[in-house]
Amino acid sequence: MYDPSMKTEARLLVAALLLAVSPLMAQTPAQAPSEAPASASTPAPAAKTWFVRLIPPRTTFIQDMTPAEGALMDQHFNYWKDQNARGVCLFGGPVLDPKGAFGILVLRAATLEEARAIAAADPSVKAGLNRIEVAEMRLVFVPRKP
Repeated sequence: MYDPSMKTEARLLVAALLLAVSPLMAQTPAQAPSEAPASASTPAPAAKTWFVRLIPPRTTFIQDMTPAEGALMDQHFNYWKDQNARGVCLFGGPVLDPKGAFGILVLRAATLEEARAIAAADPSVKAGLNRIEVAEMRLVFVPRKP
């Protein structure tokens, strides 16, 4: 038989359980209820998306690079291939603009400083061959596999 007071009691019981369990649910899985957080530092910021423009030394670079420059560009390619495999570089490649080719890369990093450091670690940038510009990008349309 239906008793309206049971509905109220059930709601009170559910509310009490939620209040009792919610502090436990807020803890990370590795943290036991009696443990204090390991560090009082703030959590790492969420990764953002960054647009990197790779600027070659001259507008004709893609047509007339020297063998030494080609070797650096091979290292550049391997560096970004590894970053892509690790999920840091989302996509990138050369832009074949008739006014002068340049490279673009889109990567994930928590801060502008981290994004610049990743881009600056490109062997072609470290060697002074290419320059970089880095800006935050709000990625809206994500490439899909065909």
